[in-house]
Amino acid sequence: MPAAPVGERRAIAFPGALMFLVGLVLLVVGVLAALAGAGLGRGGMTVVGILVALLGLLTFRGLITVNPGEARVVQLFGRYTGTVRRDGWCWVNPFSGRRPVSTRIRNHETAVLKVNDSDGNPIEIATVVVWQVADTARAVFAVDDFVRFVGIQAETAVRHIANSYPYDSHEANGLSLRDNAEEITEKLSAEIAARVQAAGVRVVESRITHLAYAPEIAQAMLQRQQAGAVVAARQRIVEGAVGMVQLALQRIAEHEVVELDEERKAAMVSNLLVVLCGDRSTQPVVNTGSLYQ
Repeated sequence: MPAAPVGERRAIAFPGALMFLVGLVLLVVGVLAALAGAGLGRGGMTVVGILVALLGLLTFRGLITVNPGEARVVQLFGRYTGTVRRDGWCWVNPFSGRRPVSTRIRNHETAVLKVNDSDGNPIEIATVVVWQVADTARAVFAVDDFVRFVGIQAETAVRHIANSYPYDSHEANGLSLRDNAEEITEKLSAEIAARVQAAGVRVVESRITHLAYAPEIAQAMLQRQQAGAVVAARQRIVEGAVGMVQLALQRIAEHEVVELDEERKAAMVSNLLVVLCGDRSTQPVVNTGSLYQ
């Protein structure tokens, strides 16, 4: 982004109550002087009184009220002179323009965007961005409409992040939108902050509020996820079954329950794996003969 033309600085402001009293005194003194001049027939005194009263009225025009969570950007004849952030009753140059700018924390929730992830799969994603105006001068003068600017840049950053990572990672240490939400949101916040910095906006945080496959591929991807879950479950079952078989053979050898040759061990391992890894209940076959018949 290009550099901002101006930066925020403090405007010259005086206490409002004091300047109100000054304006009131000028108005009263001017009115009395004008009346006294008119009564005494002194035209010069009347003119001076009128000018003093007008000066008092002009003093009242410089009074402004700044609410909490708000700032006033002051311009004098088109030139930026400063920002008033102190809340309460203040007085600034009566010929200056004062534009209110909210400094409260705001939320911007993007619409559900349909984009392609890094694998080319269409997904739906939506985020919420928490932001605040940090530099009122940049917010007013650097961009045309800083609220709309934040919204457009947030959606642009969301699309870029979604295009940069897959929905599901097929690598052991790869980042994915679904499994690495914390890392992805950190990168998203950093990118949005870099994009809106020129507008004097500070990003507090950003979060993904909606993430799903597009409806046209949702069913196929659900089947793939289910298949992956079945494969992972089978791997755990096989690992556990192998450990149980190994433990059984070890205990039989330690306690000398029976001596098994390699052929009988292989048969025992085969039977135990069938029992432990099968997805259905097994029907045992009782051998009433010898061990080898």
